[in-house]
Amino acid sequence: VADFPHLVAGPIVRAQDLLPQCQRSRVIVRDQVLDGIWLCLIGYLKKVVIADRLAPFVDWGFSTGTPPFSDATTWLLLYAFAFQIYGDFSGYSDIARGLAKLMGFELVHNFKAPYLTSNPASFWRHWHISLSVWLRDYLYIPLGGNRHGWLKTVRNLMITMLLGGLWHGAGFAFLAWGLFHGLLLVIHRGWSAASSRTAAVDVSWRNTVAVIVFFHITCIGWLLFRSGSLPPRISQMDAITGFLRTLWIPPAAWSGFVWPVVLLGSTALLLQWK
Repeated sequence: VADFPHLVAGPIVRAQDLLPQCQRSRVIVRDQVLDGIWLCLIGYLKKVVIADRLAPFVDWGFSTGTPPFSDATTWLLLYAFAFQIYGDFSGYSDIARGLAKLMGFELVHNFKAPYLTSNPASFWRHWHISLSVWLRDYLYIPLGGNRHGWLKTVRNLMITMLLGGLWHGAGFAFLAWGLFHGLLLVIHRGWSAASSRTAAVDVSWRNTVAVIVFFHITCIGWLLFRSGSLPPRISQMDAITGFLRTLWIPPAAWSGFVWPVVLLGSTALLLQWK
């Protein structure tokens, strides 16, 4: 409880990793201090400059439960929330790790460029890693993992992701978010098993396209997640369907919100790329 950098929300630290560090003497070295300061600065950049600047736009866009735009400009709102939630979660994880380093502790790396991944399995190896590993070790593997045939593997994936959705909040939208990612994992697993390997010359080009496509799929998932935070008076189902209807309509005009979202979003992607 006194180890204040260790947050319940993440990184989720295992006793086997943290308690030995508490029990042994620590010698704080210069490189560890420099790394800690750097992580804190990067974390505050993500949280204050990126997430907190995008938050008013996101809050405004979801305030009534109906899309503020009547066309595909709605994607800007989903992009903004995607980068806001990354800035929040990744930012405070970096700050927690940085503060821990200043006191001689090492916490687990919690985010590793999640928006530069090309498929759902890779995304969950890079997004909120300590939670993903927790769900794997305490739900998926005890249920049987992938050891008892295709149907039971599908069942185990779906149960794990549904409960992962409920971990974030008890509501229809969070359940739908877990179901959405469960289905993505099942489809990807089936596709990977059925498809053959591509020639090496095509891998880079295909991977770039896959990253772009999967980022947009992830944004649709974030729509479900954000709808779970709407006030009780607003129907989550109506909000989700209302937003989805606008995503496929060509925009009527150039929005002034484009440049702020692109600038802050590009900064978030640059931090992931580097």
